[in-house]
Amino acid sequence: MPPTMTSEISPGPLRLFIGFVIVITIWSTTPLAVKWSAEGTDFIFGVSARMVIGMLVLIVLAFVKRVPIPLHKCALLTYLAAGAGIYGAMLLVYWGSQYIQSGFIAVLFGLSPILTGGLAYFVLRERGWTRVKLLGVIFSLAGLMLIFSQSIDFGSVAAYGIAAVFVSVFIHSLSAVFVKKLHGQLSSLTVTTGGMLVATPTYIITWLLIDGELPSVIPEYALWSIIYLGVIATAVGFNLYFYILKHLQASQVALLTLITPVTALWLGSLLNNEQIGVNAWVGSAMIIAGMAIYQWSHLLQPAWLRARK
Repeated sequence: MPPTMTSEISPGPLRLFIGFVIVITIWSTTPLAVKWSAEGTDFIFGVSARMVIGMLVLIVLAFVKRVPIPLHKCALLTYLAAGAGIYGAMLLVYWGSQYIQSGFIAVLFGLSPILTGGLAYFVLRERGWTRVKLLGVIFSLAGLMLIFSQSIDFGSVAAYGIAAVFVSVFIHSLSAVFVKKLHGQLSSLTVTTGGMLVATPTYIITWLLIDGELPSVIPEYALWSIIYLGVIATAVGFNLYFYILKHLQASQVALLTLITPVTALWLGSLLNNEQIGVNAWVGSAMIIAGMAIYQWSHLLQPAWLRARK
């Protein structure tokens, strides 16, 4: 049995709410930053540079906060699960971002609740699903499909991007479930740093095999996007993500991806001139409504069902 790590104090509702808001903000801006970071450079350089920056920041944070990185079997398996998700999911997202709108990356990631919930049912034996919650998820997914119908030009090249990001969603969901299953008493910073220590060397090796050349010129907006992604999206975003993942069910954490498509589409339209049609706005409203149904499902259940619990 692995030694028990110093666990984090269980957070209150306000702390979790703030964490949710910050993660939503980061995830909303990440797709556009991903797209910008790959412009003027090769996509593999953009993601590799981001991971190197993020790993260095996390190592410094772990050192300053004196957070240990244990190497017992449970910890190593947790790092492997987190690192595999970071590597596989992010690599495919960066590749796919070359062919689809930035907001559409978040739209596709909005499909992760049903994947995560299904995987959590079989792997974690989570039993949080009710008919009302399922209605909320279906309603939100219907909104995503409405956005899907008008958010992208379905050409042959775009199909490659769609397929890549969809596989990325599955890898992300599977990683979240196994991290939830394995990490035990490890802190979120420990899990994030350990995962990055696994993922970053694989990115460097991949970059050396595919390209291996530093770009002669990096556009200023691409450089700042890489720095933002490395420091904020990776070091802060991943750490917060694993933090709330530790204290909530995996299927609940996946609901973060139901609101980020809306904000990501808005930002893509505002900052990158990406076109948003009427269907996208209607779909956005459906997503928010579906989230409300899911979150307050206990208030919508018939009184006799609540009385039986």
